[in-house]
Amino acid sequence: MFKNKKRVIIFAIIFLILIITPVSLNRYYNFQLEAVSKESQQFQIFVVRPGDSVTQIAQNLKREHLIKNAFFFRLLVGRIGISKNIQAGDFRLSTAMSSRQIAQELTHGAIDVWITLPEGTRVEEQAQLIEEKLKFAANELYQFDKGEYIEIAQEGYMFPDTYLIPKDATAQQVSQTLRQTFDQKVDKATLEDTSVSPLTTDEIITLASLIEREARTSQEKSIIAGILTNRLNSGIALQVDATVQYAKGYDTKAKTWWGTVTTADYKSVKSPYNTYLNSTLPPSPIASPGLQSIQAATNPAQTDYLYYLHDPKGNIHYAKTIEEHNQNIQEFL
Repeated sequence: MFKNKKRVIIFAIIFLILIITPVSLNRYYNFQLEAVSKESQQFQIFVVRPGDSVTQIAQNLKREHLIKNAFFFRLLVGRIGISKNIQAGDFRLSTAMSSRQIAQELTHGAIDVWITLPEGTRVEEQAQLIEEKLKFAANELYQFDKGEYIEIAQEGYMFPDTYLIPKDATAQQVSQTLRQTFDQKVDKATLEDTSVSPLTTDEIITLASLIEREARTSQEKSIIAGILTNRLNSGIALQVDATVQYAKGYDTKAKTWWGTVTTADYKSVKSPYNTYLNSTLPPSPIASPGLQSIQAATNPAQTDYLYYLHDPKGNIHYAKTIEEHNQNIQEFL
């Protein structure tokens, strides 16, 4: 009789533990997701940078005293399945907001949006990237006009960088921001110093855009700049495939602005940008060069090379004569 009574008590205790523990954990979980301070309505700007993980975001929110617990915030984001929907940008958050409210706000409530414009992109590509980043479902303030940007953006001077762009930014505002960044980061005095380079500013940026598209590593840039400069000085056609790509425009089959160039294109693509048909620089830049390419264009390496090619593995091979270049073609292509 005593044994049966003892067994009932044990089962009752286990039963209570099984009920009470989950309820207690759930209450604790919900408590940790509550607002840090329900009294304060003051907002602060919280930044999510491109590439930030949910773990980093949670830690940053805790450090800014916007949430109580980083671990439970990560659990919440995982449970409601919004980790892939969190945007990079600036957010207006408050300690009076619960973790649930903050998590939802991070998926659509950005004030400014982070947009990265890679080096070597032409204005059409930039316009597409900007539109994709700004034109999301929750952005009721969207004003960016892709066509207008393509029309007003100055090729080569839309500096490639990572920007915080307002959700309601117009094409005019974006192009102005990019041009202002160019003016801030590129030394105007060097561009205009004829003792450094005999080329005009536009010619330097045009040359830099070719270098940006042709060089695959930073080490190659100054040497390719030297080779292209040697060819210009010798009146030899530059023969840069990227200029033919630019002249051809969008490749609908490959879905890229930088499609494959064939040997037939060298003669068939009639354009002032085709540097196989013209021995001078193109009339304007073909893409937005980065700072290293601009520096290479203003200070090219002193070299005797006149030719270069990349093999299928991406390695570069230089040559001083056409005979050496043809040998490299036979050996490496």
